[in-house]
Amino acid sequence: MTTRDTMELTEDSIRSHYAAALALLAGFDHAPRIATPLATAQGETAPGIPARPRFRSTVPGMAARPTARPGGVRLMERIEALGDGLVTPQQATALGALRRALAVALAMGETFAQATPLTELKRANLEARLPDPRRAEFSALLAAESLVVLHVFANTLAFVLAPHQGEVTVEIGTVEEILTDNAPLALQGVLWELDQDIAAHATDDPRLIATLAAFAEALMTRIAARADTTPATAAFAAGSWRIEADGLTLAGFTPARVAKGSTLTMQFKKPTEVIGNHIAKYQAMRLAKMLMAYDFTRKLNPFAELGGFIFTFMGDGKPGTGKTTLIQMMAGLLNDYCAAAGYPFRYQNFSIDQIDSYQGKSGQNAKAFITNIIDPAVIAFGTIDDIDQIAGKRGDRQSSAGQQEVTAVFMEAFAGANTVVRGNCTFGMFSNYPENVDDALRQRAGARFLVDGPQSREDYIDILSLLLGKNHSIPLGDHDLFAAQEIKRAVAASFDRHSRPQEDGLIRVFDRLAAEIGPLDTIAKLGSYLKAIQKADDRFTGRAVKNITDAVKVRAMDFELPDDWMANPELFLFQPYDRKLDMIRNLMTPITVEMVLQEINRYADSEFRYADKSDEVAIAGMIRDMGRAEEAKRRYLEGRG
Repeated sequence: MTTRDTMELTEDSIRSHYAAALALLAGFDHAPRIATPLATAQGETAPGIPARPRFRSTVPGMAARPTARPGGVRLMERIEALGDGLVTPQQATALGALRRALAVALAMGETFAQATPLTELKRANLEARLPDPRRAEFSALLAAESLVVLHVFANTLAFVLAPHQGEVTVEIGTVEEILTDNAPLALQGVLWELDQDIAAHATDDPRLIATLAAFAEALMTRIAARADTTPATAAFAAGSWRIEADGLTLAGFTPARVAKGSTLTMQFKKPTEVIGNHIAKYQAMRLAKMLMAYDFTRKLNPFAELGGFIFTFMGDGKPGTGKTTLIQMMAGLLNDYCAAAGYPFRYQNFSIDQIDSYQGKSGQNAKAFITNIIDPAVIAFGTIDDIDQIAGKRGDRQSSAGQQEVTAVFMEAFAGANTVVRGNCTFGMFSNYPENVDDALRQRAGARFLVDGPQSREDYIDILSLLLGKNHSIPLGDHDLFAAQEIKRAVAASFDRHSRPQEDGLIRVFDRLAAEIGPLDTIAKLGSYLKAIQKADDRFTGRAVKNITDAVKVRAMDFELPDDWMANPELFLFQPYDRKLDMIRNLMTPITVEMVLQEINRYADSEFRYADKSDEVAIAGMIRDMGRAEEAKRRYLEGRG
């Protein structure tokens, strides 16, 4: 990566251009040279703008004869007219962002001119003493300044608006009115086209913000491509400027990272500190690296496109088996990987504290949590610990209204009609009692992590040694410390165990079918096995099959992204999207019948385990109720006697 000496773009220099920026928003005339007015905006002019210009500009290049009749552009009135007479907070945000972006762009244009001969050439031109041999240089530098100003305008606008973007998106196509005669005309050209796009697409406040953001992204893409063929922009392309008030760094023609990650204060755990839980640990480690493959430009992860990405998972196990340690390990890995790559990382946990007694507030809290995690400008990890206490079962009279609201929000977010899996985030649901989670919500967990803690003699020796620390002189004895935690060997053994079911109910189904049709080695036989499972448990639906096939696709990605790819982002993370896609394809392994059978057993085992526990809990509750009724009847009769 290029090392840059970052300079400061001072607040005073930016604010000195506020008046000029406000004048551009208030109104100007512009005749399009390249772009064609949109059909929805033809014949429209912003109110109050005269059809003829009030003045003739003396700025070089602006006196050229237009090829179309000038039209009034009044962005301020255009945006304010979207409401019902009062300016809304979103409209005020949009106008503030536009003024800020224009002022920063004009300040950077001034800085660029001072760093090159352009300032002196402008002065010489105004005084009619510009030498003929330098006119070509003057024109080239004016064009370069125009590109710099346009890119900084778009970059700043996208950055400032990023925290205000919602889930609405707008497609505006290519920005066409790119004029490079000089910076003021260049800004007028793109503002004219932005006015056209607002008229065509911004039917409400969310779409206004989305239109501005889409325009900024499209403009940055177009300008960056033009700058590659404009040598005079080299001074800006190699430089870096910091704007402290916005937390924005302008690094040449590179789009600024628009989101900030959260500052984590949790105590991270290393993979060697997670004892047992081999499959859960292995999949969490792989998922952390999968998330890092996300492409911020394309806003898509190659793993999500190839079908091997885990968007939601559920970790269940007895208390004290290591669920919290697993969360600390995965969050720590992501935090370190993102720090090395310079990516923003966000972690958030949704806890029981966010269940509110006010109607609708719990749902709002859950929606805010989801929105914060799915933000496409960050790598994010969201957890819901003790989900059985947070999300209520539908129809359960013991669940509060707030818990029911949370269940509805999570179900829509994890597998609803509007769910979009970009591959920049994952949600982990954890519970000691997954049988108490609503069936439909639980089935929205695409992967299942059984967090069963240490199991073998070696596991217990390892965890004892780990937790004792180093402040002792007790001999280790005949034991190879942490050898049992060697991840590949342990995972292979764990997967092999699932070649046969583990739960009694599923074992009976498996053995009966195998006796009838023999080894399950074809798609038809595996499909018969799925149907037999559904007959034994009618909650085993098509969603379960989808989750199983997703897990199989993850197994097809059963490879480790090399650690070097995480430590040195240039090798993989900073590669173009299509290159990353090819690199991952080259590592994929074929799907085998053993993979499919193991994943069917893993998923079905978890469902049978949940169902058995759920039934036992329900039966125990009914026994308690019947006992109470009998005792109440006895006391009642004794009282009457």
